Amino acid sequence: MMQDQIENNFKYQAPKEGQIARYNVIRTEARELATTINELCPSSREKSLALTKLEEMVMWANAAIARNEGGEN
Repeated sequence: MMQDQIENNFKYQAPKEGQIARYNVIRTEARELATTINELCPSSREKSLALTKLEEMVMWANAAIARNEGGEN
């Protein structure tokens, strides 16, 4: 079971029908929040961390779509 997960997590995940549009929705929403954070928060380590975590959120949300839908997944 763990080997199956490793194989799935480290292989190329070709986009399936409808996924690209959903990736873009996630990125658009995150970009809007990033802009708000940038405008409202003073330059600081905390602001940088918030923006980094937001980037991570986009990556993990899109990975959830790519890794867990259709095919042999």
